[in-house]
Amino acid sequence: MDEVEVEGLRIAYEQAGAGPLLVLVHGYVGDSRGWRHQIDDLCDEFTVVAWDAPGYGRSADPPETFRLPDYADCLAGFIEALDLGRPHVLGLSFGGGLALEFYRRHPTLPRSLVLASAYAGWAGSLPAEVVDQRLQQALRQSELPPDELARALIPTLLSASAPARLRDEIAANISEFHPIGLRTTARSFAEADLRDVLPRIDVPTLLLYGEKDTRAPLNVAHDLHAKIAGSQLVVIPGAGHMIHVEAAKRFNAEVRAFLRSQQSSPPHS
Repeated sequence: MDEVEVEGLRIAYEQAGAGPLLVLVHGYVGDSRGWRHQIDDLCDEFTVVAWDAPGYGRSADPPETFRLPDYADCLAGFIEALDLGRPHVLGLSFGGGLALEFYRRHPTLPRSLVLASAYAGWAGSLPAEVVDQRLQQALRQSELPPDELARALIPTLLSASAPARLRDEIAANISEFHPIGLRTTARSFAEADLRDVLPRIDVPTLLLYGEKDTRAPLNVAHDLHAKIAGSQLVVIPGAGHMIHVEAAKRFNAEVRAFLRSQQSSPPHS
């Protein structure tokens, strides 16, 4: 892992490969290690950069007051610090919402968006009672030992048919979670309503969802698809929320095909 300082915070990241730039933005469970299937596979054609968001992995903890705009500005500062220009941005779950807020605040930076298992914020995609339930649950879970947190979360992240090795992989990634990171991202997402951003997006956008996702169900996918003009929606059969792990081969193939299609087109201004 390499490190860079952004706005006074130590940000750790992994970079591999050469070619068009792809920035990977993880969800509120895990960190950059969860992208290993994408880094290993896509680095043959792309420069893949996966950060640990503030409060995750080897990055420093943010203040408890950190919210989605702060994460978005930190991501912009990270991209600037590494001189990544206008990268493609792939965000998963919370990372997808972060990518939307990033686009809102820095619309000239992303060349394209890949939103996987994404929401327009919890407040923008889920009923108010579900948002409150998720927030209270996350705040309680931030106090759990790692093994208990993994047992609580994994059934909501993978389909019932996911093999044990994938459950173990995700549990290992959860094992080093930061309580502050879990709390700040949960509070950020509970407050976030990004529906107003969706019709303003004018860069190529790919939406990837798992057929069996119970956290970001398909009604959320269809809502984003309807509101982002020209977006492509791919539903991966049999997969749950962590589609990049559970259906890595199909996920990577869809991302690769989408990014290749952008190389023949000039970047949007």
